[in-house]
Amino acid sequence: MTDTPTFRQALLNKRMLICIFTGFSSGLPLYILISLVPAWLRSEGIDLKSIGLFALIQLPFTWKFLWSPFFDRYRLPMGRRRGWLVISQLALLLVIPVFGVLHPALDLWAIAALACTVAFFSASQDIVLDAYRRELLRDDELGLGNAIHVNAYKIAGLVPGALSLILADYLPWNSVFFITALFMLPGLAMTLLVREPELKAGTPKTLKAAVVEPFREFIGRSGWRSAVWILAFIFFYKLGDSMATALATPFYLDLGFSKTEIGLIAKNAGLWPSVIGGLLGGLWMVRLGVNRALWLFGVVQMVAILGFAWLSVVGHSLPWLALVIGVEALGVGLGTAAFVAFIAQATHPLYTATQFALFTSLAAVPRTFANAATGYLVEWFGWTHFFLFCFIIAIPGMLLLLKVAPWNGRYKKLSECGF
Repeated sequence: MTDTPTFRQALLNKRMLICIFTGFSSGLPLYILISLVPAWLRSEGIDLKSIGLFALIQLPFTWKFLWSPFFDRYRLPMGRRRGWLVISQLALLLVIPVFGVLHPALDLWAIAALACTVAFFSASQDIVLDAYRRELLRDDELGLGNAIHVNAYKIAGLVPGALSLILADYLPWNSVFFITALFMLPGLAMTLLVREPELKAGTPKTLKAAVVEPFREFIGRSGWRSAVWILAFIFFYKLGDSMATALATPFYLDLGFSKTEIGLIAKNAGLWPSVIGGLLGGLWMVRLGVNRALWLFGVVQMVAILGFAWLSVVGHSLPWLALVIGVEALGVGLGTAAFVAFIAQATHPLYTATQFALFTSLAAVPRTFANAATGYLVEWFGWTHFFLFCFIIAIPGMLLLLKVAPWNGRYKKLSECGF
């Protein structure tokens, strides 16, 4: 057996298949919140400012590191990972259909509370799925495995962002949300069928150790200064594209595209570029290394933002819509794959859930707080200047690569102490 696996060996194995299910299960509830719910609210006459503020319902994704130590410390009957997954996935399966019995004009606060509940269980599921995936994959599989996870994550977005929108033109919203919730079943089936991952470094002995030690270990690797640079990079790297896509569906609707056009063209145009780009990105990372992948994929990610600005000038054009969405899917898919691989290798095996949750929570801050202001920014700037603003906001994240992942530098795990 060769040291470097062949393409077939790297791609066609059980671990990569599991990554498809983890990505799909992780992405579905989030895209319900950031794609389907805004489209539902806009179609029911809710103003952009209120829809933009709905980004605040994603606060659990920002603060999930607060309860992540419980998942590192406590083991349920089905296992430390699988037990918590069953609870969170069953909760999502039961809660998501409740949206359909509410009316946006009358129950906006109830919808916000329900969305927060979905966000909480979705964030909890993400904590455990991230930890499970990190413990499942070998170090040399992290790039490709996370690329597959990200691809499946984005493919899951086609359910609330495409299929559900098409169904909304023919079915009442309560049926739409019920059908959408049923797509949680594949993830639940995966959880019931897979085995608990092998423990590589034991578990924290006490809850206090599970809470305190992950932070102490992270700071102790290379000091406060390196830790601050890393955390700043995690915050800024995805900020621009996160803001640019926060109101994507209302943007398409304002340009005059029907929900069916959005479902069939806008969403599906991003499917194959995302899948192919993500898979190639995972394989390229083996050759390029994480450092150079972050640089190259980040540039494509930024160019995709300018595509939205151009579309706002062109207006209702199906070919341009397909092209812009395709570039966005490719760029964001590539950038996210490298970004998640960076985060995965930054975790310590003993505190996987807590540290992964800490890093991804920080990455979710822009999606929560910055995105909450996007409705106001669009009102002030207009769509074109709003997207140009998002492009400028993406620049600091790229500049921070000079500190955390220089082009000619070898990527090191944080446990190797220092960049």
